[in-house]
Amino acid sequence: MSVSVPQDYLPLFIQLALALGFVVMTLIATHVLGPRLRSRKKEMPFECGVESVGDARMPLNVRYFLTAILFVLFDVEVIFMYPWAVNFKGLGWLGFYEMLLFVAFLMAGFYYVIRKGVLDWEKE
Repeated sequence: MSVSVPQDYLPLFIQLALALGFVVMTLIATHVLGPRLRSRKKEMPFECGVESVGDARMPLNVRYFLTAILFVLFDVEVIFMYPWAVNFKGLGWLGFYEMLLFVAFLMAGFYYVIRKGVLDWEKE
């Protein structure tokens, strides 16, 4: 069993210092060498060519947020189900029951979104 000494970490610290130095030097170089053109038109917020009207903090319909929750819900489902399907035989019955529990939680979230009427865009 070998004992690590502080000098074993020297290459790691050198690489860390070089990486941080690169980031700092890049930020300084872009600030010093970058263009300084300022105008009223250039400082205006750009929003797909549409003239901005009103306050940016106006309230949004909750359906937009619930649609985002729905997207994340099914996105995370795929992330967890793919490795489970690949290792299905190796996980055994315990893995099967764990996935059933996961799908039950997933369906509870889906039921919540359905009950809130997120998918009924005609109601608006």
